[in-house]
Amino acid sequence: MKKEYDFSKAKRGPVVATPPGKTRITIRIDDDVLGWFRAQVHSVGGGNYQTLMNSALRAHIEARTENLEEILRRVIREEFPQYHEPPNNALHSDR
Repeated sequence: MKKEYDFSKAKRGPVVATPPGKTRITIRIDDDVLGWFRAQVHSVGGGNYQTLMNSALRAHIEARTENLEEILRRVIREEFPQYHEPPNNALHSDR
């Protein structure tokens, strides 16, 4: 290693510029999820696990046909069946 380095022509910022249409972010991913994506890339002989993750997220977004309200209503019906239909005689009270 040299005692001194010449940084007079150096540029600040990332070594590799972010391509147009991409945003550099920092996120936390569970170890097992990250391991799975890395293993998938490794099993086919290499590549970029980040590209694979981006493709998986894009496929998930494109596969969604329900809007958020429909999803919430479906989940509530599945998780709380007592709210799906009114109890017997709730609409026709003897009062």
